[in-house]
Amino acid sequence: MEAVENIVIAGAGLAGLATALGLHRKGVRSVVLESSATLRASGYAFTTWTNAFRALDALGVGDKIREHHLRYERLVAFSASTGEAAATVSLKMQGKSGPHEIRCVKRNFLLETLENELPEGTIRYSSKIVAIEEEGNVKVLHMADGSIIRANVLVGCDGVNSVVAKWLGLPKPILSSRSATRGLAEYPEGHGFGPEMLQFIGQGFRSGVLPCSDTSVYWNYTWYPSPADGDAEESVAKMRQHVLAKLSGAARIPAEALDVIERSEMSEVVSSPLRFRSPLALVRGSISRGNVCVAGDAFHPMTPELGQGGCAALEDGVVLARCLGEAFVGAGNDGGYACVTAALEKFAGERRWRAVRLVTAAYVVGFVQQSSNAAIKFLREKFLSGLLAKLMVDMADFDCGKL
Repeated sequence: MEAVENIVIAGAGLAGLATALGLHRKGVRSVVLESSATLRASGYAFTTWTNAFRALDALGVGDKIREHHLRYERLVAFSASTGEAAATVSLKMQGKSGPHEIRCVKRNFLLETLENELPEGTIRYSSKIVAIEEEGNVKVLHMADGSIIRANVLVGCDGVNSVVAKWLGLPKPILSSRSATRGLAEYPEGHGFGPEMLQFIGQGFRSGVLPCSDTSVYWNYTWYPSPADGDAEESVAKMRQHVLAKLSGAARIPAEALDVIERSEMSEVVSSPLRFRSPLALVRGSISRGNVCVAGDAFHPMTPELGQGGCAALEDGVVLARCLGEAFVGAGNDGGYACVTAALEKFAGERRWRAVRLVTAAYVVGFVQQSSNAAIKFLREKFLSGLLAKLMVDMADFDCGKL
């Protein structure tokens, strides 16, 4: 079976759905191919910084997200070795384009909100691209079920193992030597945490406790895996005990933070190796070629220390929809190959250096926060924690613009 589509977006994650919704707002139809049978909400939640809310507002869904998630007033970074606050940063400060706004948003809620704004049938589930060929300017997509789709435009939002990124020749993401696990705890009667982001850094790990709403709390934990971890990877129960042992052993973590982990739901995928695309690969590599481009994790996978992976994916979606929309509905443009190529080159030009800065900053922040080196530990607890916290806020002070 063969089909012809004008714009095909591979992947129904944040970047893919944001791009599709942005195009829909501009009156341009697209089709989203998702390899899974349903929306994938892996990760439970993510920190949604000021820049992400500007993107969500551009897409017309910002207020729907705000209604269900707490707004933070401060970020507190604790030393895991002393238990004392190494830095406290107000999140009420004014940015370059207005006040800062940070919340921890449930991933499934955001994905479902974006999906509900799209025309019925936009997302095609259980639709996995296994190969890409060219026939002139048309991209021939071979699907796992044996069908074929001929696409005039192909946007790869298909994650860190992107088939589209591979076709473009982008090198594989690099392993950072760190892994992450995470969970979500529900407190039907209320959890008692204030409107603040809590970070615990040092001792070779980094952990965060972030309230999503009055009744739910998200947590994350990143560390350097070693043979000493034993069989922690074998099951959710063993991973939970591994994390609790690390946090309650040499580290001084408050009991209420440990309770979040003890009562939380965790994914059956107990941990994930953290990968990132080399900044040099982003500088030299092909983000777009002709009528094909990548966005989101297919473009700029990064380690999670800035909390900017999902935020940058939303930025990508707005910018890409704006550029592609102009190719189809702009004055004098017909959506032809030349117009699309120019639009995707414009997208790549706008997003390349933003991605380089985010990937680089995230890696550096993670290295400093988790280092066990005595000199770095001393500098981190005396001087660097405040600077790193402010860097996180500064990187969020960005506006991707309107559609």
